[in-house]
Amino acid sequence: QVQLVESGGGLVQPGGSLRLSCAASGSIFRFDAMGWYRQERELVATITSGGSTNYVDSVKGRFTISRDNAKNTVYLQMNNLKPEDTAVYYCNARTTMGSWWGQGTQVTVSS
Repeated sequence: QVQLVESGGGLVQPGGSLRLSCAASGSIFRFDAMGWYRQERELVATITSGGSTNYVDSVKGRFTISRDNAKNTVYLQMNNLKPEDTAVYYCNARTTMGSWWGQGTQVTVSS
C-alpha cells in the first residue's frame, strides 16, 4: 500500500515562497513519475524516475519540482506566489499498475 503525506502549505503574501513536501511510504524509485496537482486535478509539475520535469505554463520560472531519493520525498519549491496559486495541492505517484494520491495541503496566497 502506498501512502503519500504532504506538508508545507500555509498562508503567504503575494510574492512570497513556500516549499511543499511529499513523503512516500517506501522507496520512490518504484514510481514511474511523481507530481503535484491542485484543485480539480490541474497538473502543476511532474518529475519522472529519471529526473525529467514538466510544468504547467502558469508556474514555469516560479516553481521547481525536485526529489530526494534517500528521503523518499518529492518537493515543490514555489517562489513569487500569486493569489491565483491559491488551492489545495495534492501529491501523486504513479506506475503502470496504478496511481495514488495524498490528502492535500492548502496553499493560500493573500495580503
